Amino acid sequence: MAAANSPKPSCCTRLFVAAIDFGTTYSGYAFSSKSEWTKVQTNIWPSSNQMSSKTPTALLLNPDKSFNSFGYDAEKNYADLAEEDEDEYKDYYYFHRFKMLLHNCKNLHRNICIDDMTRKRMEAHTVFTHSIKYIVDHLFDKLKAAYPDIVLDDIQFVLTVPAIWDDPSKQFMREAATAAGINANQLLIALEPEAASIYCQHIPTEVGVVGTSSFLRTAKQGTKYMIVDLGGGTADITVHLRSGEGVLDEVRPASGGPWGGKSVDDKFEKFMKEILGEKVIEELQTEHMEDYLDLFREFESKKRNISTVKTGKVHMKIPLAVQTLTKKKQKKSMAEVLKESKYGESVHFANMKLHMAVDVFKNLFKPTVEGIVKHLKEVFQEKNVHDVETILMVGGFSECELVQTAIKNNFKDKRVIIPEEPGLAVLKGAVYYGHVPKTIGRRVARYTYGIQSWPEFDPSKHPDAKKVMIGTTARCRDVFFKYVTKGELLTPGYRRSQIFQALKPDEECLECAIYVSDEENPVFVDDASCRKLGTLRVPLPRVSVGCSLEIEETMIFGDTELEVQARDIYTNQQCEVSIDLLSNNVVQNGN
Repeated sequence: MAAANSPKPSCCTRLFVAAIDFGTTYSGYAFSSKSEWTKVQTNIWPSSNQMSSKTPTALLLNPDKSFNSFGYDAEKNYADLAEEDEDEYKDYYYFHRFKMLLHNCKNLHRNICIDDMTRKRMEAHTVFTHSIKYIVDHLFDKLKAAYPDIVLDDIQFVLTVPAIWDDPSKQFMREAATAAGINANQLLIALEPEAASIYCQHIPTEVGVVGTSSFLRTAKQGTKYMIVDLGGGTADITVHLRSGEGVLDEVRPASGGPWGGKSVDDKFEKFMKEILGEKVIEELQTEHMEDYLDLFREFESKKRNISTVKTGKVHMKIPLAVQTLTKKKQKKSMAEVLKESKYGESVHFANMKLHMAVDVFKNLFKPTVEGIVKHLKEVFQEKNVHDVETILMVGGFSECELVQTAIKNNFKDKRVIIPEEPGLAVLKGAVYYGHVPKTIGRRVARYTYGIQSWPEFDPSKHPDAKKVMIGTTARCRDVFFKYVTKGELLTPGYRRSQIFQALKPDEECLECAIYVSDEENPVFVDDASCRKLGTLRVPLPRVSVGCSLEIEETMIFGDTELEVQARDIYTNQQCEVSIDLLSNNVVQNGN
């Protein structure tokens, strides 16, 4: 539905903007033309029992590691392989819900590996690249069918990532996308809750169960609201302020945690292992893959449809292999095992179904929902957030009635708004972002950014332990030279520059370590609050003996990614420069 006022013209220089929402559980794409940019189209993916605007984030590779299929096709093909040949399917590589690697990994690097469903290892970069390439190719084929003259260069791509991701995770996704065929200058990274917020500038929103409101289109300048993006893997929370006509400012850095739909799935798997035994579920996964997938498809169906007012029991179909393995491992029938468990009064098995008391089923959601609510309460205690009156819920997991009710009950003084198609808010909003990226006026620095510097040693402020001699000059090592302070409000394109001199005249490359800190004023890069983010590298030109070489290094902040530039002061020429955020923790074996 169009906004009451005509939208601003698209700022995009290409004919189309296409967004890829690469999610933990589901992925999809959407696009619109420059001339009618608010008319966003999504692809419809056919599944066995429904039509969907997204497809599962599942990848199947052949035994030689070549591409086989993605999405619903990958799920079906892998299940068929497992049914047809109990051993041959194990030679294939099947990955699903692997995006959380980039959130959970503390030492992300290019060579990091992940396990497939049967614990075979592969470089994560290969898995992400195959997946993104499939989506890009599918998108291009769809556009090509409608516009035969289109070429890939006519498309501005936007790739969504959680706002709580750090810079190395964003660079990992960018490198996978470029390896998948997207030119670097055609790619924007969009933060998921920002995209959802932009989406809600242009469509009406549903409040509670009934009634509609165009809150974000009519809210006055100075209005603040919270975006709670509940996806398959993470909960992403940020706060925006309407600072002007169609312009949004970030009020606080994004925060959140692993409180998406996947965490409920993990709780269910743990529950099944608890009542039937770990070996039953582990062997189900390794030896009866089709049944393992069917079990979790059945749970997904029940999870999506659970109601807060439901009473009685939840009834789940249980594959025959689960019963057979339980008998084999426990020497008892499944009904007997359940009767003797601590859930004997609330969970039982009969007629090929698991009959679970509603309260037991709802408890599978409890840790996830409590994590979301606890974090929101902490955020609302902050002085610049306590006056926020509106919560905007988006993301596929926000459609869960249990989650909606928990947030409404815990924040009764807040207005909870759920947009139309909350599961597509990020995807469609990312298309809008590609057309009007300046909708986001300012962002808050998540960290203090700086570089490692070596100033002349000053005994009045530098400890002797940091003193080093370089040539005939005494210098202090490891000084944190600050560019941006944590919490600083930055406009996109905000630049900070510093001139550095090559300390050795025969250097071929000037390398500068970039650090981040959770403190506002770190002193040294090896302070407890600091960690190395990456390395800035500038190849140096040849200079005459006795001549000094000075390079101006510029970091550009305020956008969704950190950018760098370098300039030779003497020649005024731009230098080739690169920033590497993924090689700090490379391990020889790729672990």
